[in-house]
Amino acid sequence: MEIREATDADVEAIRSIAHDSLNSTYTAFLEEATIDDAIEQWYGDSIADELADDRSLFLVVERDGEIAGFSQSELVGQPATIGHLLWLHVHPDHRDGGTGVRLLVRTRERLLEEGATGIQCFVLADNEGGNEFYRNHGFEQAGQREVEIGDETFTENVYIECDLDDDGEWGAIDELTVDGETIYVSYGEAARGSRSPFYTAYKSEDRHDQYAWFCGNCDSIDNAMDAMGRIECNNCGNRRKATRWDSSYL
Repeated sequence: MEIREATDADVEAIRSIAHDSLNSTYTAFLEEATIDDAIEQWYGDSIADELADDRSLFLVVERDGEIAGFSQSELVGQPATIGHLLWLHVHPDHRDGGTGVRLLVRTRERLLEEGATGIQCFVLADNEGGNEFYRNHGFEQAGQREVEIGDETFTENVYIECDLDDDGEWGAIDELTVDGETIYVSYGEAARGSRSPFYTAYKSEDRHDQYAWFCGNCDSIDNAMDAMGRIECNNCGNRRKATRWDSSYL
């Protein structure tokens, strides 16, 4: 699984995923014509300008060489202090294996790296699955707002981060099966890597004892740490630099 910034070459895939995602999830409360209006409104000719905007962030997730989903975010404020995650779409064929939560985690990280001091997520109030997704991954509802889709107005729920542990870390946990083993990945406990962060992995949900490092670049736990705190993934070569007490800093 690879998560990267979208390019102009990804526009058609983004439109297609948005279309299939909306039609698989929203038809219970949105007319087909309204969905078509939404696709044109958000992912029509204006998307090229969105991709070029420094305050806009589009990330795509690839699985086996195929784009499986994307997130659309923006930085707001003067200076930019809040990251807004506007849409997170995963194609119906890829809604398993942690695709959605990994995209959420990386989007959050990128917004924070770009200077955001807080994250807000938005999901239509009638989308029960979307609301549950954010509640299950470290967010709580903080309010509502109105959004126009075509000629209609709908209510969106606004979510903010809430699931912080005793150390102030984001407490989102994901249960994954890696190499036949069940592990619990703590996305709030991350170490910067050369390609993607490493996340702390545990054997139990209570997070009593660390079991391994989970490579965010290739979803592997096949890695090793040396005495200087350097981590290298044996599967993809993702690396974490030595910790500050390495003798090279002295």
